[in-house]
Amino acid sequence: MNEKKTRILAARMRKWIVEEVYTAQSGHPGGSLSCTDFLATVYENYMHIDPEEPGKKDRDRLVLSKGHCAPALYAVLALKGFFPTEDLKTLRQTDSYLQGHPNMNTVPGVDMSTGSLGQGISAAVGMALACRDQGYENRIYAVLGDGECDEGQVWEASMCAAHYGLNNLCAFLDYNGLQIDGKTSDVMNTKSLASKFKSFGWHVIECDGNNIGELITALQEAQNWTNGPSIIIGHTIKGKGVSFMEGDYTWHGKAPDQEQYEQAMDELDLALKALEVE
Repeated sequence: MNEKKTRILAARMRKWIVEEVYTAQSGHPGGSLSCTDFLATVYENYMHIDPEEPGKKDRDRLVLSKGHCAPALYAVLALKGFFPTEDLKTLRQTDSYLQGHPNMNTVPGVDMSTGSLGQGISAAVGMALACRDQGYENRIYAVLGDGECDEGQVWEASMCAAHYGLNNLCAFLDYNGLQIDGKTSDVMNTKSLASKFKSFGWHVIECDGNNIGELITALQEAQNWTNGPSIIIGHTIKGKGVSFMEGDYTWHGKAPDQEQYEQAMDELDLALKALEVE
């Protein structure tokens, strides 16, 4: 495992996320920035994939159940060589293959078209069951939002995963405490999600979801768990890495203006340069 390399990847992803949303003048920066560290960690250290053969049947798969955070997924896929990074600037543009939500039919490396919350985790459960039945020794990852857990379909899928003992399935819950209308505790108080997933039969791992070292350890624990599905509940900060976005739910789905863009990029440039000289 290469923690420094992963931290640099996450820092580069954050710059591209801001670039994507600013250029498009639409999109979802807050949740994209909060799940960046998990995506960087899993793609850099755990995913068995090949950009030259993105459709390989026995590959590991990742389903971004919170599909509105496509800027983060696109950033890591481009930086891992699935398509040119310059294409990231075409996000949400007419005729671009990089739509506002992931489309598996147009974007190399995207394993599931998502956007309708709750359905991504359901698709991941189906993938895990099908891959196991076909004898593949791969792993399926899913990224959930905490606001997404308001959806009943999340819990139907979770019950199914535990019933079938899907130890090849690992979910990550981006637990930033905010959703489009405000605090998750105010919009729909789901209280202890850790207790809920445990009661549904999942192996629950809690960590700082913006700490690469803790994420590496958590993913290794999930990989070693053989008695059913695992979920990593990562306590994160919405808008992580951009000072004026951090912890502010209004950045769930809006683009920065030029002044805000320049401030964000200055902050992210400094963070990246600090990592590179460590």
